[in-house]
Amino acid sequence: MGILRRAGRRGQPRDAALALPPVNRYPFRVIHAPDDPIVALATAPAPSALAVIRLSGHGSLALLSPLVRGGPALESLPGHTVHLRTVHDADEDIDQVMVAVYRAPRSYTGEDGAEVICHGSMPVIQRLLALFSRAGFRPAGPGEFTQRAFLNGRMDLTRAEAVNEIVRARTDRARGLALQRLSGAIEGQIRAARENLVDVRAALEVSIDYPDEEDGAAAGGPQAGERLLAVVGILEALARTYHRGRIFQDGVAVAIAGATNSGKSSLFNLLLRQERAIVSEIHGTTRDYLEGQVSIEGIPVRLFDTAGIRPSSDPLEIEGMRRAEEVIRAADVVVYMVDSQAGIRPSDEAFIAGIARPVIRAWNKVDLTGRAAPPDCIAVSAVTGAGIEDLESAIAAAILEGTSGEAGQPLIDSARQRDLIDRALESLARFRQAQGEGMPPDILAVDLAEALEALGEITGEVTSAEILERMFSTFCVGK
Repeated sequence: MGILRRAGRRGQPRDAALALPPVNRYPFRVIHAPDDPIVALATAPAPSALAVIRLSGHGSLALLSPLVRGGPALESLPGHTVHLRTVHDADEDIDQVMVAVYRAPRSYTGEDGAEVICHGSMPVIQRLLALFSRAGFRPAGPGEFTQRAFLNGRMDLTRAEAVNEIVRARTDRARGLALQRLSGAIEGQIRAARENLVDVRAALEVSIDYPDEEDGAAAGGPQAGERLLAVVGILEALARTYHRGRIFQDGVAVAIAGATNSGKSSLFNLLLRQERAIVSEIHGTTRDYLEGQVSIEGIPVRLFDTAGIRPSSDPLEIEGMRRAEEVIRAADVVVYMVDSQAGIRPSDEAFIAGIARPVIRAWNKVDLTGRAAPPDCIAVSAVTGAGIEDLESAIAAAILEGTSGEAGQPLIDSARQRDLIDRALESLARFRQAQGEGMPPDILAVDLAEALEALGEITGEVTSAEILERMFSTFCVGK
């Protein structure tokens, strides 16, 4: 069930073709009232110095006020103020807390609400949540605070998605990119594109309503054409950033491969900044792959140390090499370690030739040999750390090769946004084709309306219940 009303198809009356779906901020079949009082723990459910419990909804301050003592009633206090209070249950004090008061509409959700900052022991948290529940607050669902912020016009859907992306960011670079989206970088570009299309739509209406006027050709005039080209440029540039955006959000897999005793485990430990793998001069020490998480130039990387490749009759070592080959085949990038003492052997070349992924050759142990690396290798020492920055840069470049996104440019990482941008571009391509074929304005209006509809869905000006429910269900409870 949704509220999306699609524009008319070709052959339908002009009014149906030009009609745009209305803005509707409450498209849900709600079980609870959309502004009833809700509560959730906003910090991790684990012992800590402090914890934050969020409350929001109509009458929430009046419900909370009798539960705290030590000052004026909370509903009489101005927003964006913090107050020392003691929470009590019947005749027993539970905890001394700070209560941050927020008033509609200048709050995160656009409603009256509060944040109770309490001591972070689990008995305190559980006791407070139980008390607030008895007082009339219901447990918030996943993402319900942000959902209310969207429904109450405090943010559009691109910013709402960015909230979840900040929470889930695995590197500081991913956090920065999500914060850029939260600040409205994507919203601004989509709204600029939509405003240009609205101007073209207005010109179409003039062409339809006053076909004999000189301005009736405005829909095909140079100004309208320039606006369409600007819109296509904006949308195509955003669409091209999707792959890079997903890389920074989801990360990639990088496998370290090579012959036995080439320094794979030493490099693994060095990149992780911890001693995870056993390092030994005995060949075949690593029998199974190891995995760790690391950030390489802001990219979340699942790093794998694999068993060394060599002829062997040991069943355990053979199984380790089989698993290593599976990891290497599934990796996005492979770092192949070459022992500079032995040089690149035919067996190395044969193994590298069978890898279907980008391969970076690391010329290891330069601290022992001093031998210059071949042109296609990066000189490193997994023991001293020499050349590691160059190696990390090469890994990042291999990961990002073929993706788009200039420094400072906002990246999209939402499949929903990417699909809607593609849909808008397809509609505009049909519009321009029909325009070139001399189709009448009322027919052109169908594809233009579909493009406007797709852009409206990106920001949430037009949307459906199913989409919103699916999107916010991925959020944390309390956000």
